Amino acid sequence: MGLIMKASVRAVGLGLLIASAAMPLAWAASPVLPPAHAGRANFERESASPATRQLADWIVDSGNSRQLPFIILDKVNAKVFVFHANGQLRGAAPALIGLAVGDDSVPGIGERKLSDIRPEERTTPAGRFVAALDRNLQGKPMLWVDYASAISLHPVLTSHAEERRAERLATPTPLDNRISYGCINVPAAFFARVVSPTFTGTNGIVYVLPEVKSPKAVFGSYNVDEGA
Repeated sequence: MGLIMKASVRAVGLGLLIASAAMPLAWAASPVLPPAHAGRANFERESASPATRQLADWIVDSGNSRQLPFIILDKVNAKVFVFHANGQLRGAAPALIGLAVGDDSVPGIGERKLSDIRPEERTTPAGRFVAALDRNLQGKPMLWVDYASAISLHPVLTSHAEERRAERLATPTPLDNRISYGCINVPAAFFARVVSPTFTGTNGIVYVLPEVKSPKAVFGSYNVDEGA
């Protein structure tokens, strides 16, 4: 979350400035692939909440990702899942998310300074977002999620040692994973090994599961086992 100005710069997370170069929002060409299982996503042996599994199955069954790679963020369990376009899991990792519980960004928050954003406003918004890789002013990679609200997914920030962000990611529970202004932090190695290759040369979709609303209210999704 941070300062946004047209043709200027943004802050993503705490103290991370992002150049607001033209965002690649066009759908990228992608071959049509068969699903990993008919109407189902394939999590391999990765543990995932029922809400995450139901949403992933709906994405595959309905074709909602438009044959693009996709990510699901389970905010309740602070975990990110990255999928190939056909619903085959590519990798999963813990994540740091916004400090505040909530499914919506405050209107206009992307244009405000970090110092003006109150703790209760530091949410990671739920929803479906077209995502694209970019780089910050220091040349470090990141993935735009919600450009209007200055929300991105990027390697964990370690410049503020007192926040212990890397240590928070390493703990076995999600109880200490709420720390950011709304951006999604993941392990640096996971970003380099999984996120970056998945979105290189193409856009993709990021689905952020709600924690207050229902998935159906946010996405119009259905339980594949029960039918549309």
